[in-house]
Amino acid sequence: MQSKTLHSPAIWLAAALLAGCSTQSAYQRPALEVPAQFKEATPEAAEAGIWRPADPSRAQVPDNWWELFGDEQLNRLQQQAATGNQSIAQAAARLRAAQAAVASSQAGLFPTLGSTAGATRSRSGGASGASGASGTGGNTGSSGSSGNISTNYSLGLNASWELDLWGRVSGTVSASQASAQASSDDLAAARLSAQASITQTYFSLRAADASVRLLQETLQSYEQSLKLTNNRYRAGVASSADVAQAEAQYKSTQAQLIEAQTSRAQLEHALAALLGLPPAAFSLEAGAELPPPPEVPAMLSSQLLEQRPDIAAAERRVAAANAQVGVARAAFFPALTLSATAGYRGASLSNLVSAPNLFWSLGPSLALALFDGGARTAAVESARASLDLAAATYRQTVLTALQEVEDNLVTASALAREQQVQIEAVAAAQKALDVVNNQYRAGTVAYLNVLSAQTTVLSARRSLIDVRNRRLAAVNTLLKNVAGHWEPLGPASVQGPQAVAR
Repeated sequence: MQSKTLHSPAIWLAAALLAGCSTQSAYQRPALEVPAQFKEATPEAAEAGIWRPADPSRAQVPDNWWELFGDEQLNRLQQQAATGNQSIAQAAARLRAAQAAVASSQAGLFPTLGSTAGATRSRSGGASGASGASGTGGNTGSSGSSGNISTNYSLGLNASWELDLWGRVSGTVSASQASAQASSDDLAAARLSAQASITQTYFSLRAADASVRLLQETLQSYEQSLKLTNNRYRAGVASSADVAQAEAQYKSTQAQLIEAQTSRAQLEHALAALLGLPPAAFSLEAGAELPPPPEVPAMLSSQLLEQRPDIAAAERRVAAANAQVGVARAAFFPALTLSATAGYRGASLSNLVSAPNLFWSLGPSLALALFDGGARTAAVESARASLDLAAATYRQTVLTALQEVEDNLVTASALAREQQVQIEAVAAAQKALDVVNNQYRAGTVAYLNVLSAQTTVLSARRSLIDVRNRRLAAVNTLLKNVAGHWEPLGPASVQGPQAVAR
């Protein structure tokens, strides 16, 4: 038994003519007016003319960018975080899922092939409710008052292939590839963010170490002052008020030390979490000094923004949304599917695979929804809205990047000057304390003057630690803003629908 569909030359001619059509619109990166130079650029940088609008066509973050700080302990922590940080692990898992989605969408470009095998037992004829003869199986049916009972076997293969006339399948592939590229850039952004967070947490912890050491040294000095004041009181040359003031100062500094130690412990816990460890399994020995920050170049090229993975990810999501608009529009056009079936069908299993039982069919089919209550129109409008949203998100990401660079350029520059001023303030406060101490021992000033001078020195030295920490934070954040490097890296990486991941 054979069946054959009618083949119309008109259908094949129409398919050939329509195969070159596509509902996909050519992709254009959203336009954004970028200033010729940063507001906080130095005059030398502006005159050099290097502040050209950035073209975020690649995302490249250099390996080990934190080595600019020259801290070996930080280097070891970053290496440990590379395998333990769970934010990075989450982004890596999302990338694998996006790459699997690419493979899934690409499967639509190829035919599907399946196989079938079955056996059916049926009854036909006879009066309703009549008692039938019991069938004992076999390849032929038995008849009785209940009708005919028969068994049929089948074995076959079937294939189908949807021709991508309107770019629906290829548009889906392009969208999934762009999304996978965005996920790859998200992974780079997550890695950069984690590295910057580890760097800053480590610096804050070292600043807390410096504060603890300073307060411990100060307590030793205050203890000597308290003893001296007690001796002077017993000798009758100091009042009980002087003793009380010295003791209050000593106790107040003890409280500050406890607070600094608590802050240090909390920062150590935060660092453990960033490394992917429970706090109980991690400890960092105290004692290391705050490293000096690397010098920020006077001239930074705006090309550095091209290296930011968050900008690249936002741009790829615009490309994905643009492809989805074409996919939605393709639903207004008919789907042409080529299908073929071949196999064997018969009543006897023993000679099922034989020429008389062969059947096959081959032919195209067109499917088009004539009325859907506006669902396709709504889908196109939703896709266009998603495209507008992705474009606005991309523009906002670029604007935010520009703001971050501006903020940290001015902050790093200002804190460098502030640190120098604060160093001078510490020196002046210490000199004043030395003079007041000599005057107090000579009996020319009250102990209150000594307390005031000591408090000023402690405050100035703690402020210097804070300024150094904030300056390191500003430089670290600026490095994160420019994707970890002061100079643009090598040639642009691969872009476009064929670049699944970088």
